[in-house]
Order: sequence, then structure tokens, then C-alpha cells
Amino acid sequence: MIKKLASYIKEYKKAAILSPIFVSLESILEVIIPFLMAYLIDNGINQNNINEILKIGAILIVCTILSLIFGILSGTYASRASTGFAKNLRKGMYYNVQNFSFSNIDKFSTASIITRQTTDITNVQMAFQMLIRIAIKTPVMLISALIMSFAINVKLSLIFLAIMPILGGGLYIIATKAHPIFEKTFKIYDKLNEDVQENVRGIRVVKSYVTEDKEIEKFDATSNDIYTSYSTAEKLVALNQPLMQFSMNTVIILLAWFGGRAIISQTLTTGELTSMITYAMQILSSLMMLSMVLVMILISRASAERIVEILNEESDIKNKENPVMKVKDGSISFENVSFSYVKDKNKTCLKDINIEIKSGQTIGIVGGTGSSKTTFVQLIPRLFDATTGSVKVGGVDVRDYDLKVLRDQVAMVLQKNELFSGTIKENLRWGDENATDEEIVKACKLAQAHEFIEGFPKGYDTYIEQGGTNVSGGQKQRLCIARALLKKPKILILDDSTSAVDTKTDSLIRKAFREEIPNTTKIIIAQRISSVEDADKIIVLEGGKINGMGTHQELLETNEIYRDVYESQVKGS
Repeated sequence: MIKKLASYIKEYKKAAILSPIFVSLESILEVIIPFLMAYLIDNGINQNNINEILKIGAILIVCTILSLIFGILSGTYASRASTGFAKNLRKGMYYNVQNFSFSNIDKFSTASIITRQTTDITNVQMAFQMLIRIAIKTPVMLISALIMSFAINVKLSLIFLAIMPILGGGLYIIATKAHPIFEKTFKIYDKLNEDVQENVRGIRVVKSYVTEDKEIEKFDATSNDIYTSYSTAEKLVALNQPLMQFSMNTVIILLAWFGGRAIISQTLTTGELTSMITYAMQILSSLMMLSMVLVMILISRASAERIVEILNEESDIKNKENPVMKVKDGSISFENVSFSYVKDKNKTCLKDINIEIKSGQTIGIVGGTGSSKTTFVQLIPRLFDATTGSVKVGGVDVRDYDLKVLRDQVAMVLQKNELFSGTIKENLRWGDENATDEEIVKACKLAQAHEFIEGFPKGYDTYIEQGGTNVSGGQKQRLCIARALLKKPKILILDDSTSAVDTKTDSLIRKAFREEIPNTTKIIIAQRISSVEDADKIIVLEGGKINGMGTHQELLETNEIYRDVYESQVKGS
């Protein structure tokens, strides 16, 4: 885990190395200063030696200024290294998530990924900054102060050694007890983020069903769980402070007692006792800082494990070596294809699919809810891989293509349409970032979107709110179709993408497809028979199997499911 995280320091290695160097120099000077003060008291002030006072005083001023400069430099480089490290981690996580297949994304909830990108990375950033600064300063000061104190008086220095096992044992117990609680708390954070995300995205549903009080209760319950878990962990961590104070006060009392007797017996000078007390404060404050570092590491350890989970996750859909870099045409072939979301051949949702689709054909797909219509088309751009059998596009198995090349030639308008915050033009240019205004207008005319866009005050520069909340369902569908058309794909898949538009507009869209993009293979999933009745071939799916296949007229004569759906819709109309 540490090796994986360390690889993301990258260009900030110099800052990460310079910070410990400067903090070490700062710590050494801080340890030298008490020694000089002891010398100043014993050989300057007590001896009333003005020359010695001026000389040592000047050295003390120089040491103090240098210590300040080294401290500033150390803090500057530590901040630069830690923020850069966090930036690289965020970038690495986001990049890896972009490469995830749908099955990888299903493994981590959206809320969990967001928590890892924010709270968890902040925890690791703080821990890293403390590691390269305080975690270096603490042992340097501790060891240096111990060496200096032993050089002054061995017997008094044994007091420090006696208190360290008590502190170390206490800190170890606190750490082992608190870590599991922090791990549990971060999982509850995921749940809280998920509740907030669902509530905000579905606020219209919440208000229409008047369930605000219920949602507030759910939020309060999760928030209270975080409070309970975190306060339990913090209570354990808080024991660190009284333990440190007890140790510090005990050492000071013992030093004052034995040091005073040593001065009376003239085996210790006043200056030496003063420096011993200063060293005691430095040693104990170092131990206190070390305990703070351990607490931060304790909190960040759970976060680091969660971050590395994302970084180590490998997409189960990857390019082969030397992939095919060109899609010849839009022909599609399913050969003995079965598919299972759980990768179990005995639990398949698509079973023994065999079909040949010629380039340029229009294919309709109908079937009841749960008949795997969406799953069927998601195998074409390789959003999932077939469990058995093979899916071919342009005569080549989709697993042999470069993923970007394949998906550039397969445009999909998903069942759940998604628009992003930005202008209409910016949303449409997801299909082709270099599309001209003329190409955008043409695609919108094909998708029957141009007329309503022109009706907006700002036309194509109209701002779309996040999720497309300021346009209707039908408008959103037509914008998504236009976006897909801008890709100029060899295969166009519409997954129930005209369900929110009226039948006249639906008919105009299909007419535009026939006349303007005849060479593009078009696959249309629809609930309305009228949306697919003029297709070259219609596939009827039931229970993940092909129940029937043929033209509209052929299926009316031979397929009971198709005929029942058609008759129910005709009678309904």
C-alpha cells in the first residue's frame, strides 16, 4: 500500500526530500540553544562576564534566526509536497475510474467513490504532511535532546528512559482500539453521501410525494451513526492528551526534586538544571507530537486503504495487444452469445443469441420488462463482454478492437438520458468536440431538436442545468440523439430513446434516419410498435432469448407476443 501511494509523489519528490532536511536542521538548532543558554548562565551571568554574555548571546540570536528560517522553508516545502501528492492521487483515482467497466463501477457506489476522492484524500494529505515534517522533526529532536541530556547528567537522564515505555504502551493500546472504529465510520460516510446524492437528484419526487420528513429522519439516523462512531474513536484518541500531561508533569517534578539536591551537593550547576528541564520539555513535546502523528496515521490508514482499493482496481475490459484500429462497416453478428452479470454460466440473462445484421439495416427490438433488451445492445460497444460466444462488428470480434476505436463507431443513446451542466452547444459537442455550427444544426434537425432550441431566448447558447432539469424529457431525448449523430457512427443504438416524444416527432426522426443516414446501422429498442414497424428486421426478446424475428407483417402472422402487444396498442389508440 505504501509503495503504491508513494508512486504518486512524482514531480514533488524534491519538495518531499527538502522538507525533512530543513526540519532536521531546525530541530538540531533547537536542541543546541538550551546547551548555549546553560553555558551563558554558568560562565556568563553567574561569573558576571560581559564579554562571554555578548558572545554567547550573539550566537544564540544567530541560531534562533536560522532555526526560524529552516522552519519556514520546511513548512513551505511540506505544504507543496502534500498538496501536490493529493492532486496526483485525485487525478490517478479519477483516471482509473474513467477506465472502469460497468461491472467495476457497480462494485463501488458513486457515493463511496466521491468520499474517497474528497474526505479520504484530505486525510492522507494531512498525514503525509505530518510524516515529512513532524514525523522527522520528532525523532531528530528526541534523539538529540537525549544525547545532550546524557552528556550533562546520566542519572537525571534515566528519568526520561523510565517514562518512555509507559507512553509507548499507552499509545499502542489507543491505536489498536481506535483503528477499527475509524474504518467503520468511513463506510457510514459513504452511506451519508449516498443519501444526500439520492435526495438532491430526486428532489422533485421527494416533494411530489411529500416525504421530506422521512428523508430528514433517514439523514439524521445516518448522521447520528457517524457521530456515535466518531465520538467513540475520538474519546479513545483523547486519552492520549492526559497520558502525555501526566508523563510531562511527573518528569518535571522528578527533575526538580533530584536536580535541586544535585545543586545542593554541587554535582550539578544551575545552568545545567535549566537546560535539563528544557530538554525534558523538548523530549516530552516530541513524544506528544509523535502521538499526534500516530493518531493522524491511524485515521488516514483506513482512508489510504480505501484509496488504494480504487487505484488497484483493474478494468475487466481491456485492449488486447496489437488491437484492430479500424471498423470496416456497421455489420453485427451474434454467435452463440450468452451473458451473465455475475459471470456464472448457469445464471445468464441472455441465452444462445444468434443473429446477423447487415450494415445499414434498421433493426427493431421489442420485449417485456426484464427481457434483456438493454443488455443485448450493451454487448455491441463492449460495455460488457459476452460470457460465452462472440459479438462481431464489421466481421471482427469486439474484443479484438481498440476500445476507443470501437466506441467511436458505435453511438448509444441510453435509456436514461444524461445531459451535463453547460450550454446546448457544449453538450452536443460531446459527440464531436470539433463539430462546426452547421454540423450541430444539421444533427439537431435530424433529431427534430432544432425547432425547440431556436425557441429558447439564447438558442444554442442556452445553459443546461446539471442533469438537464430545465428541459423536458422529450427535449432531453432529442438533444441526446443529436449528440449521438454528431459522432457520425457506423452503428446507432437508440435504447427506448423516443419514449418521451409524441408519435409524429418519432415518425419524423425515423424518416430522417432513413433518408439522411442510410448507411448507418440503426438498432431501435422501443415499447411502441409504431417506432419499429418499418424496420428491416424486428427481434422479439423474452426471458433473454429470441422469441421471434422478422418484419412487422411476418411477426403479426407468426409471433403471438408481438401480435398481443400490437393489438393492445392499436385498441388503446
